[in-house]
Amino acid sequence: MTADPPALFASAAEHYARFRPWYPDEFFALLADRFCLDGTQAAMDLGCGPGMSALPLAPHVARLYAIDPEPGMLAAGARLAAERGITNIEWVNGDSTQITTLGLPLVDLCVMAKSFHWLDRPRVLADLDTLITPGGGIVIASAGPPGTTPLPAWAPVIAQIRTAYLGPVRRAGTGTYPEPEDRFTDTLRRSPFSHVELTSLDQRVTRDLDQLVGLQLSNSYSTPAQLGDRLDAFTRDLRRALLDHDPSGLYDEVIRTEVLIATRPGRSTTP
Repeated sequence: MTADPPALFASAAEHYARFRPWYPDEFFALLADRFCLDGTQAAMDLGCGPGMSALPLAPHVARLYAIDPEPGMLAAGARLAAERGITNIEWVNGDSTQITTLGLPLVDLCVMAKSFHWLDRPRVLADLDTLITPGGGIVIASAGPPGTTPLPAWAPVIAQIRTAYLGPVRRAGTGTYPEPEDRFTDTLRRSPFSHVELTSLDQRVTRDLDQLVGLQLSNSYSTPAQLGDRLDAFTRDLRRALLDHDPSGLYDEVIRTEVLIATRPGRSTTP
């Protein structure tokens, strides 16, 4: 059984917005350059969460449609947009199976950050072929996908506590984490957006103890809903184990963001 993403992230929305790492500025500069974004285009952030891609991308386009099935994520994103004075985002409650029925206009760019692995990928790509302008494309960004960068020294500490509370299987909601059967590049190359380019961006992040613990509660396999009445004990034991590992209370990590840019053959995004 796989997870139901809306229910899965309902209890994690605030932790997601506060503790997930934001994408580096270089990511949005790359998109602006590759798709010639000059403030006149329309874009979509599919599976937007609290807007961690939508908010930095919005200044580069005229209109941005941020779509997510979880109202709590949309509310968090709308609040952040208001705090930053960003007014050109439309927050849309819907999921990937509904994008052709939401009444959206054509868009020049669709961004999917850490949402693509949750979707019916071939269907979504076929649907996006009807919604993206001829010269437009798709961008998939994954911050810290497994195996792309060495694990930080504190990662086994967290894994040990998580396993003690939630078991060795990486769970997600009432099911298990849906590991993709194909590499994203292979899925894209079988789609209408078969011209694929890969770029990697590295950023160094230092978190304090509260931030690192809060990050765990944003993950699909260790949300507050997953932990239930064991939440307080989990956070207590996790804090103790991390401080035993490094009493400084500061934890470094290098995060690699892999960026896949996919366009239709013969439709180069280069100016």
